[in-house]
Amino acid sequence: MPQHIPQVKVAVAERRPSFWRQHWQKIVALLFWLLLLGGYQWYALSKHLSPLAVLQQVITVLKSNMFGGLLFVVLYTLRPLILFPATVLTLGAGLVFGPVWGVVYTLIGSNLSALLAFFVGRFLGERLLDGERTKAIVEHYTERLRNNSFATVLTMRFIFLPYDFVNYLCGVLRVDWKAFLLATIIGSLPGTIAVVVAGASLHGDFSHGLPSFDLRVFAISAVIFVLSLVIARFVKRREQRG
Repeated sequence: MPQHIPQVKVAVAERRPSFWRQHWQKIVALLFWLLLLGGYQWYALSKHLSPLAVLQQVITVLKSNMFGGLLFVVLYTLRPLILFPATVLTLGAGLVFGPVWGVVYTLIGSNLSALLAFFVGRFLGERLLDGERTKAIVEHYTERLRNNSFATVLTMRFIFLPYDFVNYLCGVLRVDWKAFLLATIIGSLPGTIAVVVAGASLHGDFSHGLPSFDLRVFAISAVIFVLSLVIARFVKRREQRG
């Protein structure tokens, strides 16, 4: 008699891709970023360069280059990759280009840098908040930012929260980029004008710390700075009432 061999159905479990296969692009990008950041910090420490000393070198290059404005915008755009202080470069813009063109170049560079950091944060943070446990933890803190992106980002800009922190955070939390950019442009304007005007009041170089300054021009900068804080308070109260 023929023997019937029972067919055993083997359930092949679907294998989830390994962590490396899922995230290798992000890991490579993050390692490159850390290498770039670490390389800059190592160079600055080995040469005993403070941010102001680096700024002085940048100012020297910008003043001697016929395309100084374009070079400044490029440097400002790439600035968040090495976490170089935005305020320091903004001061330099006022000193090199004066209050008018300093504001123009800084607005272009700062908003391009904000978008760069935003999309870096979005790329590295993709699927970071997809887990149910993670969602439960951060939901309370992200709901307001996502549902009221424009007003929340605008307020954060007015009250001078760390510029790059806001950029990367909004990217990771997948805030609508159009609302983010518009709020950044409007919210950063008073602070940008104040710092650029402060830079335009400076005379000398940054080799040995802050140089001398024109008290009248600096006073105008201080008034603009205080005005931005008043606007921030008004916007925040109006948002809370709404």
